[in-house]
Amino acid sequence: MTYLFNRLVFRNFIGVHVVRFSHKAEHWSVIRKKKTSMDKALKHFDEFYGDVYGKSWQDIKTALLMEDHKYAAIVNTYSDMDRIKSELESQGAMNVKAIYETYKEQIDTNPERVKRKKKTKTSARHHRVASVVADAQRSTVQSHYPEDHVTPTFVETEDEDKDTAQVNQPSQPVEMKSIESNLNKIELDETRIIEPNVGLGGMYEFVPATKIKGMEDWILESQHYGYYKEGANFSVNVEEEAILTFPQYLNIYMFEEGNDSKFPPPRKGSTGVLDYYLMDGASILPVLALDLQPGDVVLDMCAAPGGKTLTILQTLMPSTMVANDISKSRADRIHKVINQFLDDIGQWHDKLFVTQRDARFITENDVYNKILVDVPCTTDRHVLHSDENNIFKPQRIRERLQIPELQAEILANALKIVAVGGTVVYSTCSLSPIQNDGVVGMALKKVWEETNSIMFVKDMSQALKPLRCLYRFDDYRLKYGHIAVPTLDNNWGPMYFCKIIRTR
Repeated sequence: MTYLFNRLVFRNFIGVHVVRFSHKAEHWSVIRKKKTSMDKALKHFDEFYGDVYGKSWQDIKTALLMEDHKYAAIVNTYSDMDRIKSELESQGAMNVKAIYETYKEQIDTNPERVKRKKKTKTSARHHRVASVVADAQRSTVQSHYPEDHVTPTFVETEDEDKDTAQVNQPSQPVEMKSIESNLNKIELDETRIIEPNVGLGGMYEFVPATKIKGMEDWILESQHYGYYKEGANFSVNVEEEAILTFPQYLNIYMFEEGNDSKFPPPRKGSTGVLDYYLMDGASILPVLALDLQPGDVVLDMCAAPGGKTLTILQTLMPSTMVANDISKSRADRIHKVINQFLDDIGQWHDKLFVTQRDARFITENDVYNKILVDVPCTTDRHVLHSDENNIFKPQRIRERLQIPELQAEILANALKIVAVGGTVVYSTCSLSPIQNDGVVGMALKKVWEETNSIMFVKDMSQALKPLRCLYRFDDYRLKYGHIAVPTLDNNWGPMYFCKIIRTR
């Protein structure tokens, strides 16, 4: 007893406190257990898009994972336009309208000879891709081993030395493979698997989504597949669009394929507004698909943050422009863009309106002849680079599950209220065929059944040909729309868009 008392007094004297040892947050054993929403998104995309896009998925994924993201500069018509254009051209940027017209002339003159040339990858770009892959591999290794662990380097010998090397090497232990890598050879207890066709609505009401293990993401997507098969066989007329119209006052600048130069931040001109707006280079495609004409009455249903609305205004075409979004915070973002680039210049103060409404319930029938429906989606690029507001967070699983239904309801309402002869352009920044063609098919079917309206879809393949030097358009068995997918040479997108005309 005396011994224990003396030990206690000694510890108190020197200030030593007995605490249970625990690893720090940056310790490898702690890091290994962490799984971010970005990790979940990538795993989901690998399983889902790997089947949809096949071998192309690896190239698309590499582009999506790169930090560098290319932008286009939308020249502000309400600033010093000539000066801005001159400065952008001096930096090596090109006017997209000029590119389109040049390539279209070549296609019209020599349709058989004009083909999109595949640029030879430079050694620098090879190094860049290799670096991305190496970083990903290094990250995986570090997540499983301590920081001081030395990763072995394997050097592949020449063919003629392989036999000798194998003879001289000692026997190696048999490689132990994980169960995951041999699932096709293992007999599974299928009685414990939740099948995708099982109704899980009641389960979601009482069981937290984070408790559904194993087949979580697959279950959700398979439900979408089953639901949207209903619209897959719906028949709709398709007409060819021969040309893409560039409004006279819309000036868009980009750097050519393989040129990753950055636009400097815009500055204010003599009129007190910013010179140009930077946005994803693929985001201009839905605006161009609208085919804006003088006097158009335009509705941007889901307008925040306001880039596409601003691009529409730069054309000087609309007689009335309504930019709408569902929440005050999102409407405030639209106001911010307008204040930075328009600031009550010209006559827009009585022609531009920012509204805060649920796009599913806008009831102004036959008012708008052009409607842009850039719906909320999984934002595939964003979710791979930021955990903030990530749709793959466990607490947002139900919201992610309901995205296609929300999209279909918004598009269906746009098709109902657009004026006869008017145009609706539907777009997403997702690679998901469910959110893209699947939603279009369901919305067209829904509107036909409820209103007996007649629509037809525009096939824009011919119109988009001159832009194939800037975008990679791949059909991937699309029935209605078009998609621009990211590439290493032009790392923008993804952007799906579909042009629909109401004829009755």
